[in-house]
Amino acid sequence: MHSEPTYTPVVEDYLKAVWMLQQVESPVSTSRIAERLGLTAAAVTAMVKRLAEHQLLRHEPYYGVRLTAAGEMAALRIIRRHRVLELFLVEKLGYEWDRVHDEAERLEHAASDELIERLARLLGEPERDPHGAAIPSATGEVDLNPYAALGDLAPGDTRRVLEVQVQEPEQLRYLGSLNLKPGAQVQVVEKSPFEGPVSLSVNGERAVISHSLAQRIRVRPAEEQPN
Repeated sequence: MHSEPTYTPVVEDYLKAVWMLQQVESPVSTSRIAERLGLTAAAVTAMVKRLAEHQLLRHEPYYGVRLTAAGEMAALRIIRRHRVLELFLVEKLGYEWDRVHDEAERLEHAASDELIERLARLLGEPERDPHGAAIPSATGEVDLNPYAALGDLAPGDTRRVLEVQVQEPEQLRYLGSLNLKPGAQVQVVEKSPFEGPVSLSVNGERAVISHSLAQRIRVRPAEEQPN
């Protein structure tokens, strides 16, 4: 990754947005990119054409876009930077997990690959960020395995929290107050019908969260449960 070409922050933001959206839908529509980046459809269409000319993505009009191998590598590089920085801010600088996203967004474009690799070494070559999201390796490998959602478990099921797929600071603060963080042991106590509230035991403490929030918390497989 050290000899990778450098891109402008705007290009990096686009590539990262497309990669994140591709994990849910592929190809990705320009309207979804516009929505994620808070830009007009016209601005996104113009930028998509430029990125296609530079072979960073393929664009089929009226169909959508997909990253090329080069585009994906560049996207994973910026995602690695972002997630390593988030972990550094939490583990070494004492930031709360609900404050690191915006800070890492500002820092990720300025950080060199050398700085990120030094931080990764300092942190013990971490595999996941403070929210449990997989950190791509320096060579672009990333864990894309589908993990079950907490909301899909049956009452009585016990798992360890793997990842919290939430960015809203208020929701992260709430989940943090319940200790619903990666590594927590959580048991589903009761599920209300029609996507109602989910009652949990988190590290032995009772908690209640919405069904929609439970769907955004990923858990480790049952076989990874401690005895």
